[in-house]
This record gives sequence, structure tokens and C-alpha cells, in this order.
Amino acid sequence: MRLDLYFARRFLRALLMTLGIFCGLILMIETVDIIRDFAADGITAAQSLNLALLRLPTTIYGFLPIIVAIATLIMFLGLARSSELVVARAAGRSAMRSLLPPVAVAFLFGVVTVAVLNPIAATTERRYEERENLYLDGDRQIFSVSDEGLWLREGTASGQMVIRATRANLDGSALHDVTFLGFSTGGLPLYRIEAQEARIADGQWHLREAKRWPLEGAANPEAAATQSRELTLTTSLTLEEIQDRFGVPAAVAIWDMPDHIARLEGAGFSARAYKMWLQSELALPLSFVAMVLIGAGFTMRHTRLGRTSTLVLTAIILAFGFYFLRSFSIVLGENGMLPIALAAWAPPVAVIFASLALLLHLEDG
Repeated sequence: MRLDLYFARRFLRALLMTLGIFCGLILMIETVDIIRDFAADGITAAQSLNLALLRLPTTIYGFLPIIVAIATLIMFLGLARSSELVVARAAGRSAMRSLLPPVAVAFLFGVVTVAVLNPIAATTERRYEERENLYLDGDRQIFSVSDEGLWLREGTASGQMVIRATRANLDGSALHDVTFLGFSTGGLPLYRIEAQEARIADGQWHLREAKRWPLEGAANPEAAATQSRELTLTTSLTLEEIQDRFGVPAAVAIWDMPDHIARLEGAGFSARAYKMWLQSELALPLSFVAMVLIGAGFTMRHTRLGRTSTLVLTAIILAFGFYFLRSFSIVLGENGMLPIALAAWAPPVAVIFASLALLLHLEDG
């Protein structure tokens, strides 16, 4: 039991050390990139650091499988150089038994990552976009999905426009049962428009069966209301920007994902990307376990046997290969080319079994 706790502490220490190094490097790189990108907008060093800190959880979240693989290499190389693995084998402990503590730590780290770090990354990503718009001081477009329907807010130098729709088509190009509320720069209401359908194209909203109420300077808006079979409104939004607002699953915390998927499907949008993201996040602990087994399969030998650098390089290449295989499988799942469950769970499970076969072959073959 003490030896298990010792191996678990060694792996956790290597994991936290690697994570800290990556956080420092990514923070420096993000800060430099933000200073370069926002140089023309007069952003200060403090604001750049603030934006970089908000981006850090999202960026580091994507590198976590690689961090786990590197931590595994650091731990087992250290144990091999100090002959601790040799002593453990001489005491009757097999390599598979020695793997249990780091595998357990990696799995628990994956659970904590999904349950805690995922919501933090989603929250900081939204805060980053808000701060970015604030520092740019330009046009702002916000999209949200609620139980009452779809909401958009568009801001320009001339004022604000709030858009609400009860449902939309699959790609978001057409909204149904739409309400447009126009506001001045001072926040005063200017007009209200209701339409059966609104389609966005060529920088304009094309409304069908619309009714417009003037709210500024009209004693009786209903008496001054006008109806039109077709009406156009100028907009700075594009279809791609609207789709991007609800097409980034990483911006939704995993605890809110089931409700968000239900709201999207109720509004008429495809939620396949969100379902794929949810399943891939649930499979993340197994991906961490797969990374541990990949690293252990090539570094549990004693360093005196030679070829250590070659084996370490092989382990790194295979870890990156699994990382890209997992990403590619997620893309296939999002596009409907693979079933969602298969795309999310098959890569880590397959790599785990392949790594176990390699370890059993090296130990008993």
C-alpha cells in the first residue's frame, strides 16, 4: 500500500510540475500574441495580461492529454534511472501492478478536469470574448438560446438592436416569429417590428409579413403602425457570425450541456456538435489513462538496456498520434460520418487495449 501511494505521489508531482511549466509558457505566448494583435487599439500591458489569463484555462485544457503523457515519461524515466522499478520487481511487484497508481491518478485527474476545469474554461472563454469586445470598443453581436427562444443583440455606432425568435431553421439563416427592438445610443426605444420570418443575406434582414410600431415621438404607436409584406433592415451581422455564436460547444459548461442541447433542438437547430463534445468530454478520463499506458509501455525498462532516447521519442510520437486520432474522430462524429458514441469512446478504448497488449508482451512475452 505504501508503495502504491509512493508511485501515486510521484506521478502527481510530475503531473503538477508539467502542468505548471505549460501554464507559464502558454501565458507568456498568449500575452505576447495579445499585445501584438491589439497594438493598434491601445491596449495596456495589464489588460493584455488580463486577457491572457482568461484564455489560459481554455488553451491549457486542449493540451491536457499531452501533459499527462509527458508527466508519465518524466515519472517512469526517473524511476528507471534510480532503479526503483527494478527493486519493485525484485520485491515481487509486477509492472502491471506498478501501473495501477498512476493510472488511478490519471483517471481521477480526468474526472476532476471534466467536472471542475471544464466549467471554468467555458466561463473564462465567455469572459474573454466580453473583455475583447470591451477593449476593441467596436460592434458587438451576442447570441444566446433560452427557454423563451433565440436572442440576438447587435450593437453599432448608431444604437442597439435586440432580436428574438421562437425558432430557426437548421443553419440559422431563417428565424421564425421574430421581434426586432431598436434602441438609440442613449438606450431609448425607437421602434418595434414583428415578422413571421426573417432571413439574413447580403448584410440585410429580409422580413416577411412584418408589422412596424414607431416608439419614438408617437403618442399612439398602434395607430401609427404600418404593415408590409416584405421589409428589409440593414445589419452588420453575417450568417457565419450567428452560427459561430452557438457553434462553439467548448463555451458551454458540461453541467449545462444537456439543457443547452435540449434548447437548441427545441429551437430547430442541429445539436450534433454539442452531443459529440459532451461524449468526448465524458471519455476524457479514459484518454488520460491511454496516455499513461502509452508512456509507460516504452519507459518502464531500465535505462542501462539502452535505446532510451529512441523509445522516448517513439512514445511521444505515439502520444501525439493518439491526440490527433482523437481530434480527427471528433470531427468525423460532428460531421455525421461516425456514430457519436463510437467517435468519442472507440479511440481511447482501442489505445488502452493496444497499450496493455504491448505491456503484457514486454513483461511476459
